[in-house]
Amino acid sequence: MKVILLQDVKGLGKEGQVVEVSDGYGRNFLLKKKLAKESSVANLNEVKLKQGARAEHEKRALQAAEDLSKDLGGKSFTLKMKSGEGGKLYGAVTNADISDLLKKNGYDIEKKQVVIEAPIKAVGTFGVRVKLHPKVSCQINVEVESL
Repeated sequence: MKVILLQDVKGLGKEGQVVEVSDGYGRNFLLKKKLAKESSVANLNEVKLKQGARAEHEKRALQAAEDLSKDLGGKSFTLKMKSGEGGKLYGAVTNADISDLLKKNGYDIEKKQVVIEAPIKAVGTFGVRVKLHPKVSCQINVEVESL
Protein backbone atom coordinates (compact mmCIF):
# COMPACT_ATOMS: atom_id res chain seq x y z
CA MET A 1 0.00 0.00 0.00
CA LYS A 2 1.36 3.43 -0.92
CA VAL A 3 0.67 6.31 1.47
CA ILE A 4 1.59 9.99 1.65
CA LEU A 5 2.99 10.98 5.04
CA LEU A 6 1.29 13.96 6.68
CA GLN A 7 3.89 14.17 9.47
CA ASP A 8 7.42 12.92 10.04
CA VAL A 9 7.31 9.27 11.11
CA LYS A 10 10.45 7.95 12.79
CA GLY A 11 12.01 5.13 10.81
CA LEU A 12 9.66 5.63 7.85
CA GLY A 13 10.07 9.06 6.30
CA LYS A 14 9.48 12.78 6.32
CA GLU A 15 6.31 14.79 5.77
CA GLY A 16 5.15 14.78 2.13
CA GLN A 17 7.00 11.61 1.13
CA VAL A 18 5.25 8.76 -0.66
CA VAL A 19 6.22 5.47 0.98
CA GLU A 20 5.30 1.82 0.50
CA VAL A 21 4.03 0.14 3.69
CA SER A 22 2.19 -3.07 4.50
CA ASP A 23 -1.59 -2.91 4.24
CA GLY A 24 -2.17 -3.55 7.94
CA TYR A 25 0.35 -0.94 9.11
CA GLY A 26 -1.05 1.61 6.70
CA ARG A 27 -4.74 1.05 7.48
CA ASN A 28 -4.57 0.25 11.18
CA PHE A 29 -1.87 2.67 12.31
CA LEU A 30 -0.91 5.40 9.87
CA LEU A 31 -4.37 6.21 8.49
CA LYS A 32 -6.15 5.76 11.82
CA LYS A 33 -3.76 8.13 13.65
CA LYS A 34 -3.89 10.60 10.72
CA LEU A 35 -0.14 10.30 10.14
CA ALA A 36 -0.71 9.53 6.46
CA LYS A 37 -3.32 9.46 3.73
CA GLU A 38 -3.78 7.12 0.80
CA SER A 39 -1.78 7.81 -2.32
CA SER A 40 -4.18 8.97 -5.01
CA VAL A 41 -3.84 11.39 -7.91
CA ALA A 42 -5.77 14.12 -6.07
CA ASN A 43 -3.76 13.66 -2.86
CA LEU A 44 -0.45 13.67 -4.77
CA ASN A 45 -1.39 16.94 -6.50
CA GLU A 46 -2.36 18.48 -3.17
CA VAL A 47 1.01 17.51 -1.66
CA LYS A 48 2.88 18.94 -4.67
CA LEU A 49 1.02 22.24 -4.33
CA LYS A 50 1.81 22.42 -0.61
CA GLN A 51 5.49 21.67 -1.24
CA GLY A 52 5.63 24.36 -3.94
CA ALA A 53 4.02 26.91 -1.62
CA ARG A 54 6.43 25.96 1.19
CA ALA A 55 9.42 26.31 -1.14
CA GLU A 56 8.21 29.74 -2.28
CA HIS A 57 7.71 30.82 1.34
CA GLU A 58 11.25 29.67 2.25
CA LYS A 59 12.66 31.50 -0.78
CA ARG A 60 10.93 34.75 0.25
CA ALA A 61 12.07 34.38 3.88
CA LEU A 62 15.67 33.85 2.73
CA GLN A 63 15.52 36.90 0.45
CA ALA A 64 14.07 39.06 3.25
CA ALA A 65 16.82 37.88 5.62
CA GLU A 66 19.52 38.69 3.04
CA ASP A 67 18.07 42.19 2.51
CA LEU A 68 17.98 42.81 6.26
CA SER A 69 21.54 41.51 6.57
CA LYS A 70 22.74 44.04 3.98
CA ASP A 71 20.95 46.83 5.84
CA LEU A 72 21.95 45.81 9.37
CA GLY A 73 25.44 44.38 8.82
CA GLY A 74 28.32 46.48 10.11
CA LYS A 75 26.17 49.08 11.86
CA SER A 76 27.05 50.35 15.31
CA PHE A 77 24.58 50.77 18.17
CA THR A 78 25.15 52.47 21.51
CA LEU A 79 23.95 50.90 24.76
CA LYS A 80 24.16 52.80 28.04
CA MET A 81 24.61 50.68 31.17
CA LYS A 82 25.48 51.38 34.81
CA SER A 83 29.13 50.82 35.51
CA GLY A 84 31.57 51.07 38.37
CA GLU A 85 35.21 52.07 38.59
CA GLY A 86 37.44 51.11 35.69
CA GLY A 87 34.52 50.71 33.28
CA LYS A 88 33.31 47.44 34.81
CA LEU A 89 29.55 46.90 34.39
CA TYR A 90 27.14 46.00 37.16
CA GLY A 91 26.06 42.73 35.59
CA ALA A 92 26.46 41.85 31.92
CA VAL A 93 24.92 42.84 28.60
CA THR A 94 22.40 40.15 27.63
CA ASN A 95 20.75 39.06 24.39
CA ALA A 96 17.54 40.73 25.58
CA ASP A 97 19.35 44.07 26.09
CA ILE A 98 20.69 44.00 22.54
CA SER A 99 17.32 42.86 21.14
CA ASP A 100 15.58 45.77 22.90
CA LEU A 101 18.22 48.17 21.55
CA LEU A 102 17.65 46.92 18.00
CA LYS A 103 13.86 47.16 18.40
CA LYS A 104 14.21 50.79 19.53
CA ASN A 105 16.16 51.42 16.32
CA GLY A 106 13.46 49.87 14.13
CA TYR A 107 14.75 46.30 13.64
CA ASP A 108 12.46 43.46 14.72
CA ILE A 109 15.06 41.07 16.13
CA GLU A 110 14.19 38.51 18.82
CA LYS A 111 16.59 37.81 21.67
CA LYS A 112 17.17 34.23 20.50
CA GLN A 113 18.55 35.61 17.22
CA VAL A 114 21.32 37.54 19.02
CA VAL A 115 24.53 35.55 19.57
CA ILE A 116 27.08 36.95 22.03
CA GLU A 117 30.40 35.10 21.71
CA ALA A 118 31.83 36.11 25.10
CA PRO A 119 30.07 37.79 28.05
CA ILE A 120 30.10 41.59 27.79
CA LYS A 121 30.98 42.88 31.25
CA ALA A 122 32.90 46.08 30.53
CA VAL A 123 32.59 49.38 28.71
CA GLY A 124 33.81 49.30 25.10
CA THR A 125 32.92 48.21 21.57
CA PHE A 126 32.01 44.59 20.97
CA GLY A 127 31.08 42.56 17.90
CA VAL A 128 27.78 40.69 18.13
CA ARG A 129 26.39 38.22 15.58
CA VAL A 130 22.71 38.34 14.61
CA LYS A 131 21.21 35.17 13.07
CA LEU A 132 18.47 36.30 10.70
CA HIS A 133 17.90 32.91 9.02
CA PRO A 134 19.57 29.51 9.33
CA LYS A 135 21.66 30.41 6.26
CA VAL A 136 22.07 34.18 6.88
CA SER A 137 23.72 36.05 9.73
CA CYS A 138 25.43 39.42 10.09
CA GLN A 139 27.81 41.17 12.45
CA ILE A 140 26.92 44.38 14.30
CA ASN A 141 28.94 46.49 16.71
CA VAL A 142 27.60 47.35 20.14
CA GLU A 143 29.21 50.28 21.94
CA VAL A 144 28.68 49.95 25.68
CA GLU A 145 28.90 53.28 27.50
CA SER A 146 28.50 54.07 31.17
CA LEU A 147 25.58 56.15 32.41
